[in-house]
Amino acid sequence: MREKLLVNAKSCDTSHRRTHCATGPPIRRITVFLFSPLPISRRIHLSTDTFDKVAEIIAETSEVSRQEITADSHAIDDLGIDSLDFLDIVYAVDKEFGIKVPLEAWTQEINEGKASTDDYFILKNMCARIDDLRASKSA
Repeated sequence: MREKLLVNAKSCDTSHRRTHCATGPPIRRITVFLFSPLPISRRIHLSTDTFDKVAEIIAETSEVSRQEITADSHAIDDLGIDSLDFLDIVYAVDKEFGIKVPLEAWTQEINEGKASTDDYFILKNMCARIDDLRASKSA
């Protein structure tokens, strides 16, 4: 390796080449994309059927009007749903979709710092997870 470097240094006869040989070729910059917990395709193809049913359940169970509920709403921060109402909502979702929402596991992941509340309580993310649970149940 040293011999190769010495040969390259000897072949650098102009000041520009000497600088280039001493510092090496220009470094390329790369962009690193950080991915969210949910795949992009899952976030783009949100099941409107699932969202509509969940939004109806929220409106019926809590004092939030259906018009206030959007896919980007955070169930607790934006809609003001308290813990008891949320448990009622989860129970109704379980019954409606024939699944068991792993609320205890979700809470544990949040408490351990493995996930943020946005992963589970923003409605589009919650609906995507409900769709995943439905798909794994039918598989």
